[in-house]
This record gives sequence, C-alpha cells and structure tokens, in this order.
Amino acid sequence: MTTVASSSQVAGLRRPASIPPAPRPNVTDDYERWYTEATPNNRMLLSLRSGIDSEVAWALDRLCRLCQNEQFMLIAIPGLTDALFEWPLWYIKEGFKQYSGTATFFALSKDKERKRRHAIESLYILRNAAMHDSNARELSGYPKIPDLILGTLHDLDPNTDANSEFILYVLEILQSIAGSVTLPLPAAPPRASPVGPLQQIAGYSSNRSLIISALITLTVIYSNPVNNYQLYTQAPALETAMNVLPLILDKDLIDAALNYLYAHLSNPLMTKAFLLHPRMPGTLRLLVSLILADQMEENVSFEIGMPVHTAPAQSHTITNHELTKDELESLLPVPEPQRCYEWMKAMFIAKPDGELTQVDFWNLYKDVFLPHQDRHPLLVASDVIKNVNAVFPQAQAMVLPGPPQRFIVRGVDRRKDDSSDTQFKCKWESQCSSERFDSTNALYEHVLEQHINPAEGSHIPCRWATCTQKEITKAQMRGHVLTHLPNMQPPPKDPNQPETITLPSMNYPHPVPEPTSRPPPPARSTRVTYMQPHVDPPPSSLTALLCLRVLFRAAFASSSAAPRVDENHFGFPGVVEDMGDEEEEQVGSTEDEQEGEQRGRKAFLGIRYLLEDVRLRHETFQGWVTEMMEAGLAGTT
Repeated sequence: MTTVASSSQVAGLRRPASIPPAPRPNVTDDYERWYTEATPNNRMLLSLRSGIDSEVAWALDRLCRLCQNEQFMLIAIPGLTDALFEWPLWYIKEGFKQYSGTATFFALSKDKERKRRHAIESLYILRNAAMHDSNARELSGYPKIPDLILGTLHDLDPNTDANSEFILYVLEILQSIAGSVTLPLPAAPPRASPVGPLQQIAGYSSNRSLIISALITLTVIYSNPVNNYQLYTQAPALETAMNVLPLILDKDLIDAALNYLYAHLSNPLMTKAFLLHPRMPGTLRLLVSLILADQMEENVSFEIGMPVHTAPAQSHTITNHELTKDELESLLPVPEPQRCYEWMKAMFIAKPDGELTQVDFWNLYKDVFLPHQDRHPLLVASDVIKNVNAVFPQAQAMVLPGPPQRFIVRGVDRRKDDSSDTQFKCKWESQCSSERFDSTNALYEHVLEQHINPAEGSHIPCRWATCTQKEITKAQMRGHVLTHLPNMQPPPKDPNQPETITLPSMNYPHPVPEPTSRPPPPARSTRVTYMQPHVDPPPSSLTALLCLRVLFRAAFASSSAAPRVDENHFGFPGVVEDMGDEEEEQVGSTEDEQEGEQRGRKAFLGIRYLLEDVRLRHETFQGWVTEMMEAGLAGTT
C-alpha cells in the first residue's frame, strides 16, 4: 500500500535556504598580503636569511615585484633592510674579486652567477624602494649605507661589465638620499667622500648610463650649499658636460650635463674661474644653439594697410556708341528728315525690351546738330519722336502712368561699342567697311592686299586713322603700318607681375585715356609677417638660459659695465650708489677676475648675432635675452 505524504509533511522536509560558506584564507603564492605581514616569522624575511639559494631566489623574486608598488615600505617588515644589505655588502667586500681579471673570460659557474644575481636583485629592490620619500629617509639614516656607497665607488671598477649594473643601482640610491648628505671636511681622507669616484666616472667612463647617473648624483650633492667647498675648477665632470653639449638629440644626456653645469656655475668662485676657461666662448655658443634648436615658432601675419582696389590689366569695356568724325561729316549735308533717319540708324538699334526716355532722344539729337543748324534747321522734338517709328517700326512711343508720368520710347536701345571689336578693326582712311578680324596676322594681310599693294605709284602716305606719316615707299609702308597694329607676340610677363592693376580708390575710372596721369595707388601688400614662439621652451632650454644668465651676471658685475640698481633691473647684480671706502675695498676684483670679466664681455658680444634669433614666450625670459644683447654691445670696453 502506497502512502502519500501530506502537504504539511512535505513542507517540513524541505531544506533551509543555503548560506554561503566563509571564505578560506588564501595562502597561495600569488596572494601578496600574506607575505607582507609585519611579523617576525614573515616567510620572505626567513627565506632571505635561510642561506638556501632556492629560498633566497624565491624571496628576491617576490620582492622585485612588490617593490614596484608605491605602497611598498621597508619599515613594514622588521629586519627586511638588514637582510637586503647582506648580499650587496658581501659583493663589495669579497664577491667582486671573483669576477675580476681572467675570471670573467669564460662563463661563470652557476653558483657564482647566482650569488651575483642575489646582490644585484637586492640592490634593485633597495633602489626602487628609495624612490619613495619614506624609504629614502630610512635609508639615509641606515648605518650600513655609507659602507655600501663608499665601498662601491672606491673599490669596484666601473669599466667592467660585471660591475656596471651594480654601480648604477648604487648611484641611483645615492641620488635619492643625496639631498641630506653632508660631505666630510677637506681634511678627511679621500675614501670618506664619494665625490672623487663620481668625478672619475663622469669624466672618464665610456658607459653612457653611468655618466648620466654620475652627473645627476653630483648635481644633487652640489645643490646643497654646504657641499660647495668640494667644487674645483678642473673637474672632469665639467669637461664631460661641455663635451656632450653638441649631442642635442640625446635629451637625457643633455639634461644631466646642463643641470650639472648650472650647479657648478651657481658657485660664484666657479663662475669667475669659468670665465677664464679656454672653452668658455664655445660653451656660450653651444648653450644658445641648444635654445634655438628647441625653439618652436609659428608664422604670424596681419594687414596694416587700407583695402586695395584692383581692376583687370586688360579691360573689356562696353560703352554707348558716339558718332565718329567721319559719321558726323557724312550726316551734316543730308537734309531733314533724312538726316534724322540716318542719325537714328547710326545711334540706335532695335531691341524688344529696350527703353529710352523721349527727353534722351531729343537731347542726343539736339547736342549733335545744334552747333550746325546754319546748314539745315533742326526738327522740333515731336517730329524727332515721330521719326522713331519710321526707322524702327516695332518701336512705340508711350506714356507710363505715375506719379510721376514717364514719356518713353520702347523697343529701341543705344548702339554699344565693344572695346575688343576695335582691336582688330581696320582704320585705313577711317572708312574701311571690312568686319573685325580675328588676329593681327589677318588684319595685316588685309591692309597689304586691300590698301597698300593696290595703291598707285611707288610712294604712298599712311592713311591709318589720324596718322600724319607722309609719303614713303611701299616697302617702308609695310613696316610702318605694323606700328598701328596690336603686337603679335606680347612681351613676356614676369611671373611676379599680377593680372590686375591697383586703382587709387574704389570708384576710380578705368581705363583712362592717360593712365600715367592718375594718382599713385596705395601699396599692394602691406602685410607684416613675423615669427613668434607658440609654446614654452623645454626644461633643457631654461637650464641653458640660466647658465647664460649666471655667466652674464659674472661678466658684467663690475661698475664699469653693470647697470645701476633700479626697478628695471630687478634681480640683477647692479651697482649700489654711495658705497663706503671699506665696502669698495671688499668688492674690489683681482687682475684675474678683471681679465675674466673682459673675456666674458667679448664672448657675449660674439654670440649677440645668435641671441637675436632667440624668441621666448615668457616676457621675463625674453627680457633676459634682450638685456644680454644690449649689455653685450655696450659693455665691451
């Protein structure tokens, strides 16, 4: 028998809602927090001190990844700093001896290579950690840091590949803490100071990375005024800084060299001594060349003149026809109204949409024939208007309603003269009936065949329009008539000659009968174009400008060349008036200083032509450049 459970029983058998289990602690190798716990039994710390190569390698590998995080703190794991110093100190005391001389001719044994790798990785971790201010402060006060730095710089050979990476990491650690380093007194032994080895690396090493790092380290050390007494005039790093200035494409090397040069010249004694350096003038030229190489400019132009009005050089004009002298003489003997008919045919044409006022008709007729009314009397105005229909049947006189009313003649228009039509028109005897020709050659052939060759006799006068040439031979006439025809081969035009001519004003008429008599027009181009910087100079250019500024102040520091102190020379070492005798003796310069100042002034005069091309966006910096140019020209005596 089958038993069926009730609904209440089924409900009671249901499982409760699932609750997510609590997460288990993650102890895998990829979980970083477990290894960075600040406990005495930290696994990485124990592995570093175990002396087992595999454990040390594992711990260093983990730390190499951890140290790239900005939150990595050496103090967070007690004893970690001591453990990381063990391998680098071993290397500078005895380890490097195993890799010197012929020992590196063949591949190193795995054991030696592993120990060297442990030392370099430990330094890599310390170097990355030192980038953080908190770690840098801890390292600067760590008791073993002087032994590491001085032992590395004085004992390791920087010219071997086995030591170069190790030395590079030590230099970068020193850069992080150099701001708080105070160099020992001059009486201390040479081994107590890092400056000597750093100068040797910067001056004589062939490793670019080491040179850059050494220059940067020296710059940071000398930035502390307490350490300026370690500067000296014949420093190898100074020669290197001047040697690499032409390498403008190597930005990292140029920046390191310029920063060191500025730190060196910031000391007044070094600045005065540098004015006597034989390479000082060339260094000034290179510094200006660096600024010019990084200068980014754009063209700026604007118009300063009035608007220019032009017209085509070869004008094509259409004007109302006026009676020529020959047409007028042919009309005067004709009696009225036939004269009026012929006059209308010469002056007007039929045009369906044309329109002229009746007053214009009458005035044109009256202006032409009134001076000659002694031959034939003039028609009255009404007869002149009626004659329009006799000549132009489609024309119609009408009155347009107003106001005001207009009396017009519709269906006619003035005859037009095209200037291009007269260019190749025959003007022989001013009555040649030939049509306009297409070219000078066609017009010339017409004159020869129709006028010159058929003429009787061997001598004929020129009958071209109003020419007054008397009789000459036909052969001479063939050449003479060419002076009246358009040029068959126009003279070549200069490429810079425009296609238009400039008019004196906007509504000035063109063309005019006498173009040489018109007022001179304004200049065609009154646009001013110049170059101006559109971005700020890079840091290297500003450092080069500061070096120039320091040398300029030293070269023009004497009262004979320096400007007076006023509001226009803020920050400049100008001369203060009313100095006492004791103060004048204190500021008095030696003969060497005077010679250096004189050499400096001549050098700035020599680079004045380069400074003229320097344009800086910032007004203050551009003012420095302008001041150096002006003082360089006036202060050479």
